[in-house]
Amino acid sequence: MPIISAPRMLVEGRLTGPTQLTVENGIITSVGEGDAADIVLGHGLVTPGLIDLQINGSYGVDFVDAGPDEWLTVACRLPETGVTAFQPTFITAPIERLLVGMKQASAAFPQLAASAGSARPLGVHLEGPFLSPHQAGVHDVTFMHPATASDLDALLAPGVVDVISMMTLAPELPGALDAVRRLRAEGIIVSLGHSDARGSEVAAAVEAGARMVTHIFNAQRGLGHREPGVAGQALADPRLTVGLIADLHHVAAEICIVVMQAARGRVALVTDAVASAGMPPGSYELGGQQIRIEPGEGLARRSDGTIAGSSLSLDAAVRNLVGIGVAAADVLDAATRVPADVLGRTDLGRLAAGAKADLVWWSDDLRPLRVWIDGRVAYDGTSVPA
Repeated sequence: MPIISAPRMLVEGRLTGPTQLTVENGIITSVGEGDAADIVLGHGLVTPGLIDLQINGSYGVDFVDAGPDEWLTVACRLPETGVTAFQPTFITAPIERLLVGMKQASAAFPQLAASAGSARPLGVHLEGPFLSPHQAGVHDVTFMHPATASDLDALLAPGVVDVISMMTLAPELPGALDAVRRLRAEGIIVSLGHSDARGSEVAAAVEAGARMVTHIFNAQRGLGHREPGVAGQALADPRLTVGLIADLHHVAAEICIVVMQAARGRVALVTDAVASAGMPPGSYELGGQQIRIEPGEGLARRSDGTIAGSSLSLDAAVRNLVGIGVAAADVLDAATRVPADVLGRTDLGRLAAGAKADLVWWSDDLRPLRVWIDGRVAYDGTSVPA
């Protein structure tokens, strides 16, 4: 039953003074002040493990086509970036290809759960194909279309539906509101994105059960002073969690600050990372399309110059926002508690009795030093006794 102490911990959305926590059988049993500890971390801070709700791949792997070894490669390397749980994301593709990808994911997930040091998968995030071709981004418009009953039947079939945790769709498309209701009835979180919807159409989808907006300001109708669009409605509606890619390329630093202030406590940092993340410049694949990252540029692009996801890591997103002046506690909350809450995972993303002991020890300049998953060390970049 190790007791861990640190000069600061992220507890209930704020950074405390000296604090210690107790772990038993992979679960946090207490958090508070104390005198003696088994593991004394003399500097830095401890937070819950980071949670990435939108990651298409990393380390040369595109999740939709990944085999068992590739899944394991990514899941075992994510803790290097402080990530202890992730929602693998498949972008727009034919339904048949998505079904194959989900079958492969379903086979891989138990192996990841049994592997020491592996970040935990939280289910597949389907970002498409029920999206607007007017806001396609890098997605292939050939495969975008409104939701049909037959498509939903295929995706919600036994053996498939349990793999899906989230779906991004465009609420203005025909049949979208019925799809939202049906998905929510199956326990799937609905996010709104790749959408040219007006604010009123977003509001209707929220009434139907949508609870998130995918990568705010990217591939969606922006904020106008007379028409809020997707972005404005996301900032205004307290029921919506707001996904934000904080690489300072997808969204300018000044707008990141606006988002963090306007939607404080409900911003979820995401990477939208693709296979090029953690890799050298070169050519990679995203959902069947060729993308490339050039030397000296942190963005992957399609051959026509369209931005294709990011090469961002979630710990770098944290440093980016703190570096532009956002309070560290708010930023760390956006990478831990907020994404856990949108999925209804009260056992993740918090330092509290009863939560899983998924922890990150950070340096004072916010670099992950050690990461625990279920109370076991998953990454250690230090020589300090564990």
